[in-house]
Amino acid sequence: MTSTSGSTPYTVADVMTTKVIALTPDTGFKDIAAAMGRWKVTALPVIEGEGRVVGVVSEADLLPKEEFHEHRPGLIEQMRRLGDTAKAGSTRAEDLMTTPAVTIRPDATLPQAARLMADRHIKRLPVVDADGTLKGIVSRADLLKIFLRTDDELTEDIRQNVVERLFPLSHQAVEVTVSHGIATLTGQVRDHTLIPLAEHLTHSVEGIVDVHCRLEANTAA
Repeated sequence: MTSTSGSTPYTVADVMTTKVIALTPDTGFKDIAAAMGRWKVTALPVIEGEGRVVGVVSEADLLPKEEFHEHRPGLIEQMRRLGDTAKAGSTRAEDLMTTPAVTIRPDATLPQAARLMADRHIKRLPVVDADGTLKGIVSRADLLKIFLRTDDELTEDIRQNVVERLFPLSHQAVEVTVSHGIATLTGQVRDHTLIPLAEHLTHSVEGIVDVHCRLEANTAA
């Protein structure tokens, strides 16, 4: 995972996988299934030209062929499930893929990627540039990489980008500890009105799991 400064949110570009297995529109059914099995992925982007993403083939797109393998769907079922029955008879990626593909830009934040995955009920997103050219893949697992930041990294991030910035005159009186991703802030500060903001900003540090804010006003100041 690429490191960025603590004051800058991590983006999709920081956690995405840049080695991507992609299909072309004429990739055959068996080759698609073999690629998914070999690389242990549940979906693959389909590209054409110089890498422009035109669709995505997922396991769900392949399943109708197995579902209707032993019986032909009746007329009513065909009408009710036109998309699935069409895919059951398809043999190439261009006929199997879901299009347009749901994609994301490299500069999108991790929360934006997580929300898009949740809203669309998908596990992986092709990452594309402004021209739609494939640059990488980001998965749910990639988004969780941020929680692999060490406690020491998180402690330094909070101290530099929260405590020292909010409390330039009393930051030395604030102790920051992080254990298993849980941050604790203790001590006394001159401006008590900034305590809620300090808690909020600590929560927003990438990789923090929870925050215990025990800051108090320094009444003697």
